[in-house]
Amino acid sequence: MSNQAAAVSEGQVTLRRSLRFRDLVLYGIVLIQPTAPMPSFGVIYQEARGHVVTAILCAMVAMLFTSFSYGRMARVYPQGGSAFMYVSKELHPSLGYLTGWCMAMDYILNPLICTIWCSKAAQNIIPEIPYFVLVIFFAGLFTVLNLNGVETSARINAGMAAALGIVIVLVVVAAIRYLLHLPHQPASFYTQPFYDPSTFSRSGLLRGTSIAVLTYIGFDGISTLTDEAKDPARSIPRAIVLTCFVTGVLAAIEVYLGQLVWPHGQAFPDIDTAYVHISGRAGGPILFMIVNAALLLANMGSGMASQLGAARLLLAMGQDGAIPKSFFGAIHPKNRIPRNNVLLIGGICIAGGLFFSYQLGTELLNYGALLAFMGVNVASVVLGWRTGKSAQWLPITISAAGFLTCLFIWTNLGPIARIAGTAWAVMGIALWILRRRKIHLPDATA
Repeated sequence: MSNQAAAVSEGQVTLRRSLRFRDLVLYGIVLIQPTAPMPSFGVIYQEARGHVVTAILCAMVAMLFTSFSYGRMARVYPQGGSAFMYVSKELHPSLGYLTGWCMAMDYILNPLICTIWCSKAAQNIIPEIPYFVLVIFFAGLFTVLNLNGVETSARINAGMAAALGIVIVLVVVAAIRYLLHLPHQPASFYTQPFYDPSTFSRSGLLRGTSIAVLTYIGFDGISTLTDEAKDPARSIPRAIVLTCFVTGVLAAIEVYLGQLVWPHGQAFPDIDTAYVHISGRAGGPILFMIVNAALLLANMGSGMASQLGAARLLLAMGQDGAIPKSFFGAIHPKNRIPRNNVLLIGGICIAGGLFFSYQLGTELLNYGALLAFMGVNVASVVLGWRTGKSAQWLPITISAAGFLTCLFIWTNLGPIARIAGTAWAVMGIALWILRRRKIHLPDATA
């Protein structure tokens, strides 16, 4: 009898280790989405004063350092892949809780920015419908579907990624064809997306970089496949790093061609859906509609999935007692979903869609993500110091560089995002203190 059969006969059913290195990289690219820089192109373009390519590449450097730290932590703690766990294990459970709390903000904001972007994209097709009506429609659609237990499957996600890959090819071909038909341009025309001395601003580039981090959000999801990967100690860290690198290269190509088609200084009809208008200029009305529809569907899928993911995270926190259990920890008896949480996030999406801008939503999301990344980098430094000190000087240096670059980018987020994000963190700390007092109250009165 084989080991696997013996395990099954003993009731110890384990996951099959069937995922190869290339499968892990493909999964990571699917998770991030190959069109990741397109929805946020306009706001990066605006803040970085046209230096979108440079902002994307600067963000990639920070994410490569951080992905190295994630890979190291996944090797040591293969049973899970969350920043919450890494920080809790290597630093302190209280810091782990704060990391998880900031990650919760990311989960809640993801469906919000998807609602905003979908509403803007729908207006490109049906401009007669007011924006606020579309916000209510998309937030309501995500909520109703999730209340009925509709989930985005891995197969649908893979199919969507393949379709988006085709869209990228169409955009690249159309952009190259458009550029070939332009009158002769000086060499500086082709280098301006990287550096334009007439518009360059260090503060603007850093602000754009703080938004460009959104392009890479999701790479850490590869570490959740540790139990299904062949040779995970070697393949998981390499796959995380390579996914970040491939994502950065693809994103740089997409935005570079986009900037050549639409040079800096020319206003967009709508800054939030800027890349859709670039596609229209390069490929005409048909490509405009294809890209608009593809990104709209991709954001709808992401919005629904992230809303349910946020609801489940709040459920776990509620059942753990970190937030009121009677509301957040309740599960609907009929369809077995956290109904209260789904409805709450739907309401947040409506309110946020009406009063937030897409840019503010992305900056707030990155606020929490960058804090989590800094926590993982510090945890990796402590791990290296604890296990080898001088023998671990290279990993410690790389992780320390990841912390410093993430910190530097984090400090360049917008002031409103920093204030709102800090308020959320303070609220989480207050809840943690109240929870600990409640837990220790019986001992104090005994």
